[in-house]
Amino acid sequence: MKQVEVGIIMGSSSDSPIMRQAIEVLKKFDIGYEFNVVSAHRSPQRMFDYAATAEERGLKVIIAGAGGAAHLPGMVAAITTLPVVGVPIKSSNSLDGWDSLLSIVQMPGDIPVATVSVNGARNAGLLAVQILATCNPALREKLAAMKKENNEKVNQMNETLDRS
Repeated sequence: MKQVEVGIIMGSSSDSPIMRQAIEVLKKFDIGYEFNVVSAHRSPQRMFDYAATAEERGLKVIIAGAGGAAHLPGMVAAITTLPVVGVPIKSSNSLDGWDSLLSIVQMPGDIPVATVSVNGARNAGLLAVQILATCNPALREKLAAMKKENNEKVNQMNETLDRS
């Protein structure tokens, strides 16, 4: 059984389709994860307990997605010493995702939250991989191979580009 190293949490199950993009990345890199709904507003004690026990449960990075007021990433970052990556979610009641983005990116001093683009869970997953790779040479090699593949894709695009 794979060790769970990344916690993926979201404020509502409606965020699940976006947050599953992070799961796809973690699976590609064979990284263990957990996936839960933890709402800063509807279940504050669950959020507190989740963040307070994350490190002792073996987590190394937390990816937290939230829409609307989007307090989940910042509140979790205030409780744990682990790196937290915030994913602003464009929810049905949001202001095109801007409310979520600004809620996550405007953290006070001493409470950092790495923040990706609105609905950017894929990049959140990749950022978690990069964080884990700082202490894992095999993971660094997989990342280097992915970057090489990306470069090759661009080369192929240029070879087939219609320039007429």
